Amino acid sequence: MTRERFISEVRACQGQLRRFLASLCGDTALADDIAQEALVRAYVSSDRFIGNFKAWLFRIAYNCFVDNLRRVPGPSASLDSPEALHVPDAAASDASFRHEELKRALTMIPEKERTAIVLHYFEDLPIKEISSIMQVPSGTVKYYLSVGRDHLRKHIRL
Repeated sequence: MTRERFISEVRACQGQLRRFLASLCGDTALADDIAQEALVRAYVSSDRFIGNFKAWLFRIAYNCFVDNLRRVPGPSASLDSPEALHVPDAAASDASFRHEELKRALTMIPEKERTAIVLHYFEDLPIKEISSIMQVPSGTVKYYLSVGRDHLRKHIRL
């Protein structure tokens, strides 16, 4: 793959990649770091690429996300951190509140279920493509979606 084609392919799906990782991580800064790592890995191995670029890139990003989970024990925000000291204005607070419960619930379900749900419902990817990204059979993706929805229902007030 040429450098120009790689850049073109990345531009076409970088917004979706960032949203996907931000949904998995719950932290946009961490998502950006993981996306950067994934893009570097993809570029280094782009000479061996064959097939669906987006699925291939998302698979690399998913692997980077899982690697990061293994390296980092969990979030440890300080009470003195800028995030903790920042108090949003009323308009920003109202806008973000709508999705806060869903974001919180997503962080409470297992990572494989969360990944399947984010890819299917947020990124509108078909089961077959999710199967390729997660490297599991289509039936397993359907199972993750079903069980993940059940887990989300338990965490979201109706």
